Amino acid sequence: MKFTAEQIAGILDGVVVGNPQAEVSKLSKIEEGVKGALTFLANPKYTPYIYTTKATIAIVDKDFVPEQDINCTLIKVEDAYKSFSKLLEYYNQVKLNKFGIEQPSSISKSAKIGKDIYIGAFTVIGDNVTIGDNVKIFANSYIGDNVVIGDNSVLFSGAKVYSDCIIGKHCVINSGAIIGADGFGFAPNENGEYTKVPQIGNVILEDYVDVGAATTIDRATLGSTIIRQGVKLDNQIQIAHNVEIGKNTVIAAQTGIAGSTKIGENCQIGGQVGFAGHLTIGNNVKIQAQSGIGRNIKDNEILQGSPAFSYGDWNKSYVYFKNLPKLVKTINELEKKGNGNN
Repeated sequence: MKFTAEQIAGILDGVVVGNPQAEVSKLSKIEEGVKGALTFLANPKYTPYIYTTKATIAIVDKDFVPEQDINCTLIKVEDAYKSFSKLLEYYNQVKLNKFGIEQPSSISKSAKIGKDIYIGAFTVIGDNVTIGDNVKIFANSYIGDNVVIGDNSVLFSGAKVYSDCIIGKHCVINSGAIIGADGFGFAPNENGEYTKVPQIGNVILEDYVDVGAATTIDRATLGSTIIRQGVKLDNQIQIAHNVEIGKNTVIAAQTGIAGSTKIGENCQIGGQVGFAGHLTIGNNVKIQAQSGIGRNIKDNEILQGSPAFSYGDWNKSYVYFKNLPKLVKTINELEKKGNGNN
């Protein structure tokens, strides 16, 4: 797909300096620009590249004045970085602008399909599924019985949504994510063997939830595992049965949350954090990467460590910790002197 400088300037409310009919079909970094590519200059330290780049079009701030000859066409805008970000979003929308139902695919006759949808090849859609308008489901996805998917949601290739789960509007579920697998529920018997406890609940994703690739969200034993509006989940996160995550909380990769833990709103959780089960985490909590959480957390706390404690106290303690060899040496020397005096 090709765009001219004139078309791009129209999208960005920019001004073309150079050839308005210059065409591009790809995006690139300014230092890696090639013919037919669009790039941008926002950071002053990359200014030398504007004179050597082979990109066809470059987006620059409106106050940029070249000090040498430039081979590419410029588009001058208020803010080059924001404009390029806007263009990336537009480009992504165009790239994903697919419609229709590809074959082969398996769609139950009882499923209700909205308008302007896209269903990729080898997708399976079960009985009594309801799919809203403008939904896009890419190839090799699985949608179980009785699932509801809200308007404008996107499920990328290989996403799996088990039966009875509810996906809100404007959600994004990335490849390999699994929504609604059985929670980890087993009960030991008198012989020490484990019997599976049926997991008959579901998972609810409210609106504007993003789920990263290979992230798993288990269905509840009873009731629902709930991911509230605006939550953003990175790749390879494990969320166990009956967990609830408050709205606008963000969680980085490889975090694990054990069953029935409740996490508040507007929290920021780093990568590889581990939560024990049946905890209550307050609102606006920040947890540093690789922390271990084994107790309830009040609102607005900032934590680090395993087991985690106050971020400020952790930093102070680390100063002592890294000096322990020196402290031990000093103590040993003092003990020798003391023994010598005796």
